[in-house]
Amino acid sequence: MFILDCSVTMAWCFEDEASAYADAVLGCLRTQTAWVPRLWHMEITNVLLVGERRGRISPTETQAFLVTLLELDIQTDISSPHINDPTVLELGRKHGLSSYDAVYVALALREQLPIATADRKMREAARQLGLHFHP
Repeated sequence: MFILDCSVTMAWCFEDEASAYADAVLGCLRTQTAWVPRLWHMEITNVLLVGERRGRISPTETQAFLVTLLELDIQTDISSPHINDPTVLELGRKHGLSSYDAVYVALALREQLPIATADRKMREAARQLGLHFHP
């Protein structure tokens, strides 16, 4: 099991964001389960909507990508951070993370799972916290 963030997920959708790392993470989903915070769903939807507005993806391609995601073993964490979540606030302050990124790192910390991210700040925060990267 591992924590999957939006940056890696969207690299599977947009060719100009593709990477060997993102492909390796996708390959891991054949045998492993990814965990995501509830926020992940809204981040994915937002990136797709912005992509449509900018002409990067069509509504038909958006729907096909969402169907593909639903076929993967991606589970959603049922707990959601609250407005005064001390862990998210502390991670954001200490590591210069957005609250969105801090939610992923907080989940990885809580569950003691490796994190799959292409985000430089998240990777550095995870490294400083002793978390592993996936794969």
